Amino acid sequence: MDLEQFRDLTNSLPNVVETVQWGDNLVLWVAEKSIGGKMFAVANLESGQKCVASFAAGEEGMAELCERDGISPAPYLARAHWVCIERWDALTSAEWQFRLALAHRIITDSLPKRTRELLDMTLSRRRQAIRAHKRR
Repeated sequence: MDLEQFRDLTNSLPNVVETVQWGDNLVLWVAEKSIGGKMFAVANLESGQKCVASFAAGEEGMAELCERDGISPAPYLARAHWVCIERWDALTSAEWQFRLALAHRIITDSLPKRTRELLDMTLSRRRQAIRAHKRR
């Protein structure tokens, strides 16, 4: 796994939005922040950082993953059960795929009801609803 494969994998999930925040961090959101979206994964764009990527793992997933070499609680987000992956080879490709899909599902399930309703709409209907919401 590397950053490009990470991006390809996360962008293959539904309703993902990418932003660059906090300097050199690629932040992956389930839905846009403006409609109540939440981040589910973060990757460092700058090499030499402690974490190459972090994601929501859930309480059990965090406990399981943090027993492994190269994985620790994520700084600032450990209380929300996020893990810090210290190097790309700490997980196999199949594990990356499973864990990122799970992170996406954990966050999708925690979205506000209105946001989930928006995501269930067709794209054109969703855009209309967002425009109407912003006008208010």
